[in-house]
Amino acid sequence: MGFLPPSATQLIDEFSRLPGIGRKTAQRLAFHLLKTDEENTARLAQSMLDMKLHIQKCAMCGGITESNPCPICIDPNRNDSLLCVVEEAQDIFAFERTNAYRGKYHVLGGVISPLDGIGPDELNIDSLINRIQAGMEVILATNPSIEGETTSLYLGKLLKEKDVQVTRLARGLPVGGDLEYTDEATLIRAMEGRTKV
Repeated sequence: MGFLPPSATQLIDEFSRLPGIGRKTAQRLAFHLLKTDEENTARLAQSMLDMKLHIQKCAMCGGITESNPCPICIDPNRNDSLLCVVEEAQDIFAFERTNAYRGKYHVLGGVISPLDGIGPDELNIDSLINRIQAGMEVILATNPSIEGETTSLYLGKLLKEKDVQVTRLARGLPVGGDLEYTDEATLIRAMEGRTKV
């Protein structure tokens, strides 16, 4: 892109490294910022810095928070006997949008993916086992992908040794889809129709 100033090329390169942002979208974003006044651009840059500086992982669930533990983990109105296990922190927000789930969460930090060199030891499974208490229901809410299913099967076998009820979200979620992008009604039906593992 020799016809663009180096700073514009660098910004386009950085935007295009973001998930879901192709080269054309990166160019649109960069040119939009070029047209925007300095105050708005500075506010955007400051928001990105603030997020990196203030957001941390919750020590209990692995979700993202500005206070540790997170508000969900310390909420006395949450059902301590329900634990929804998700792949990534952003999956929590998909369920929270529904206002239908009042339990707590546990973030694995990914899925078992041998092709990517990710096994159970690379996931947040030990702390999950430490959180399990007799009589709990553990809802395996991994994405309906091959890796998500593999992870759920592994966790299901691991948790069978505990005195807990292990359930899986009902089908209806598209195979290969991401929970983060699933509409609220589908998530509510999946949560209500979960099945024993």
